[in-house]
Amino acid sequence: MSIRRADTLGGKAAIVGIGATEFSKDSGRSELKLAVEAVRAALDDAGLTPADVDGLVTFTMDTSPEITVAQAAGIGELSFFSRIHYGGGAACATVQQAALAVASGIADVVVCYRAFNERSGRRFGSGVQRREPTAEGAALGWNLPYGLLTPASWVAMAAQRYLHAYGRGPEDFGQVAVLDRRHAARNPAAYFHGKPITLADHAASRWIVEPLRLLDCCQETDGGQALVVTSVERARDLRRPPAVVVAAAQGAGRLQEQMTSFYRDGLTGLPETAVVARQLWRSSGLTPADIDVGILYDHFTPFVLMQLEEFGFCGPGEAGDFVAADALPLNTHGGQLGEAYLHGMNGIAEAVRQIRGTSVNQVAGAARSLVTAGTGVPTSGLVLGADG
Repeated sequence: MSIRRADTLGGKAAIVGIGATEFSKDSGRSELKLAVEAVRAALDDAGLTPADVDGLVTFTMDTSPEITVAQAAGIGELSFFSRIHYGGGAACATVQQAALAVASGIADVVVCYRAFNERSGRRFGSGVQRREPTAEGAALGWNLPYGLLTPASWVAMAAQRYLHAYGRGPEDFGQVAVLDRRHAARNPAAYFHGKPITLADHAASRWIVEPLRLLDCCQETDGGQALVVTSVERARDLRRPPAVVVAAAQGAGRLQEQMTSFYRDGLTGLPETAVVARQLWRSSGLTPADIDVGILYDHFTPFVLMQLEEFGFCGPGEAGDFVAADALPLNTHGGQLGEAYLHGMNGIAEAVRQIRGTSVNQVAGAARSLVTAGTGVPTSGLVLGADG
């Protein structure tokens, strides 16, 4: 993989199984149990068994190590195990790692998973608490004394600048919230199933950190999600239609920090997303016009707008109108605002359902899905497509 040329990973691996626990605010069980439930469900969906698995990938923030999950799930020997850093930015990169292992022959069947009690246990939205000293943590130290203590406060800085620079209003953010909740309302798996909202509801929700309101912020969720990756050749003999990894990329921008990259030349975009976008378009040979559905990481609504602009779906400052016009089907599962906050892994599962034709909000003829991972941090992305 290079930021300067196309890579050759596309078309060599596919997602063949997806599985999840229920999404709740209090799971009542350990994170390890959630991980194992999701892994077993994904393998069953693929028509595979634990004995078929020889690779596991998860997030550095996960509390259930690969070898522990393997033991608890009945998986035997492993030839590949890996973890990706930077929180939600890792989501699509777990699939990239799995695809690289499969394409190179290091592993045959790799399961990517993420499981946490993020609502009943550690709540990421509560901000920096009891953090061990690290080099990257030192960057936060420049901002904490001024009251920038939580992810919402870090994003609010960029959101305020975006509105000022382009002469836009918070209703642009509301368009994203309304869209997500509309889709979640029709999704029985979503926490906000049957609970759509209006722009008026968005505008009436309480402030979290101006210009962000409560309905601009994603949920905090307990649950687990797993994905099974294998070769395209093997995928064709399995239970479900494969979602082929057309392209996969990671990206970190110049002067990158975790959520507090305030010393860049500007705050109205996401340079790390731009790195991912260039790699995905270059390696796949596709353009925004070729995408049938977008699953964009939506921990906070402003960053959905910036992602659309970085990927070239519309010009700078135009994404609010783009979303309002329903110019591209987005977050058809309800996103992390409407379905669940699983660090983006549930979004990848929805992209797979769109390729299979099994989404509750199915886009007719969907053959290519764009998926993004957490923004404001080093991030990743995928283009998934139908086989053939």
